[in-house]
Amino acid sequence: MRVGLLGLGRIGAFHAETLAAHPLVDELIVSDPVRSSPHGRPGDPFEADALVIATPTDTHAELLTRAIERGLKVFCEKPVAGSVEETIEVLKAARGAFVQIGFQRRFDPGYVAAATACRAGELGALHRIHMITADPKPPPAEYIPKSGGIYRDCHIHDFDILRWVTGHEVDTVYATGANRGEAFFAEAGDVDTSVALLTLDDGTLVTVQGSRYNGGGYDVRMELAGTKRTQAVGLSPWSPLTSTEGFQPPGDPWPDFVARFRVAYEAEIDGFLRADSTLCSVDDALEALYIAEAAELSRAEGRPVRVAEVRR
Repeated sequence: MRVGLLGLGRIGAFHAETLAAHPLVDELIVSDPVRSSPHGRPGDPFEADALVIATPTDTHAELLTRAIERGLKVFCEKPVAGSVEETIEVLKAARGAFVQIGFQRRFDPGYVAAATACRAGELGALHRIHMITADPKPPPAEYIPKSGGIYRDCHIHDFDILRWVTGHEVDTVYATGANRGEAFFAEAGDVDTSVALLTLDDGTLVTVQGSRYNGGGYDVRMELAGTKRTQAVGLSPWSPLTSTEGFQPPGDPWPDFVARFRVAYEAEIDGFLRADSTLCSVDDALEALYIAEAAELSRAEGRPVRVAEVRR
């Protein structure tokens, strides 16, 4: 199989390494306006049989549409587009096409185990879920104005995996945020610290917490509390946590998202190459985006927002 790769930034470079080593990939064609890769030859990625898009967000919709029109099997990092309207247009174009969106947590062994346990009723009836996504340091200042805000850029992963693990939809969102660090977050209308309360369609309560300044390290966890037991995802020797009772993780904390989700990213690409049908669709991405839109509206207006309010 010939595979094209657009974008050789941090995640694109990792995808290039993964694709070049994959047994189904006979040739890797890479393209980036400023970077090169030792793992593929320069050229036009649209000449391949399958395409991986790892370019900036504002290019996704156009590149996805071009790939769909050429009949390519296509994988695109989240998000599909910068707005709900653009996402819906891509969704229309993607009907009948193979388009997989990059929500890698679906391929992480911990989240897979949690989904299996949850769906099998091993936790009992779910009552509470807590989720956290916290970066050890903020992204570059120039990234924030085009990121879409912390709920669209960062917590959209939480929203997607919440739907996937539980099999339930989010009904209501009540979100807020604060700025405790650099001024460029507030200047862009964004926040660097976030908290949200979500209510699922079955009444389960979900708390979501985030930070761009988690000095201990990269922290992504999910805790599911049911009537039979509580299960945690992401609690490991590399979690950036200590305890006043003396618990000290034996390993260094996760430094970043690539280190934490390396196995998931590799499994995600493997699934894309081998699958006959998409493993995470544009429809899934749109549903997660709707939740993020509701969160941003809630933060702006200081009130609970039903996801139905932002649907198009």
